[in-house]
Amino acid sequence: MKLTMLGTGSALVTHCYNTCYILEDKGELFMVDAGGGNQVLSQIERAGYDWKNIRHIFLTHKHIDHLLGALWMTRMICQHMRQGQYEGDAYIYSHREVLDLLSDMAEKLIQKKDTAFIDKRLHFVEVKDGDSFEIIGHNVTFFDILSTKAKQFGFCLEMEDGKKFTCCGDEPLNEEREAYAKGAKWLLHEAFCLYSQADIFKPYEKHHSTVKDACELATKLSVENVLLYHTEEKNLDNRKELYTKEAKEYFSGNVYVPEDLEVIEL
Repeated sequence: MKLTMLGTGSALVTHCYNTCYILEDKGELFMVDAGGGNQVLSQIERAGYDWKNIRHIFLTHKHIDHLLGALWMTRMICQHMRQGQYEGDAYIYSHREVLDLLSDMAEKLIQKKDTAFIDKRLHFVEVKDGDSFEIIGHNVTFFDILSTKAKQFGFCLEMEDGKKFTCCGDEPLNEEREAYAKGAKWLLHEAFCLYSQADIFKPYEKHHSTVKDACELATKLSVENVLLYHTEEKNLDNRKELYTKEAKEYFSGNVYVPEDLEVIEL
């Protein structure tokens, strides 16, 4: 099983792509979020994938840096279904607010001859807190992260070794949801900036974490590997070195600060 980061940046980045990624296992693909536009199609291609092979997409929440790429995926999937160039079905998972918004945008912005395939072969699947689905051969449990901003879901995927792969979305993991990440083999957690630069980037005003915050949580929950993403881009050239150095002050496990298109073996 491997993870390919299509993008690693926060909402307003211009020199990297917004945070989204692909999980691959035995040739099956599961994309989490889609970034803020049709560049997601370029990122998928640069990563060596064919977008037609992505049959499962999960959208954490409605913010445009996570959602708008899914509108392009919807258009491409439906159009190619109509043209007889897309075999089988596809699935987009999210909570009801996101699915209704995506459906509304599709109806207004995509031709009706294409949106006719929504709910027939392109399935919008509502997830509720605690719901589990089998996706790319793994049990995936979705959970409401109890966001103070837009309603948002994360997920916990059961790996083949029985350990947990937990994605918290792009906000700090709420204490009431820590059970989903406790003892996890992998914790994917946002780290908007370095703690040493919190006065510059003001992460707490945006309800985001610093590297220090994310790594203290990983230590508290006895996580094996922590992956930090959804960052600012002012430190992009030396982000990996700077973030890893600060992370190691608060977490003794493995730290990953990926670049766009980086592949990580899970």
